[in-house]
Amino acid sequence: MVSVEYYCVLSALLFFIGVFCLLTRQNLIIMLMATEIILNAVDINFTAFNRLLFPTLYEGYFMTLFSIGIRAAESAVAIAVIINVFRCIKTSNIDGIEDMKY
Repeated sequence: MVSVEYYCVLSALLFFIGVFCLLTRQNLIIMLMATEIILNAVDINFTAFNRLLFPTLYEGYFMTLFSIGIRAAESAVAIAVIINVFRCIKTSNIDGIEDMKY
């Protein structure tokens, strides 16, 4: 059985990779993928601590499944918005969105 510390290290690594990508990249698709990586780290924590603290209960697993479902809908809406932004300004970089204000 893998201990919870390994899951925490994996989750922290995924979280910081996602934050790094979110802060350094300019492409909207990459930023969406970075937020998905961050939320995957949160899901790993939900399941790991559920197994540690309440091994017979399934609240952490249900919360993870609920989170995955919400993220699927959020990703679909975000991709639709990114496609419309690309059609309007012909770029998917975040610098081009500032031109939409005027």
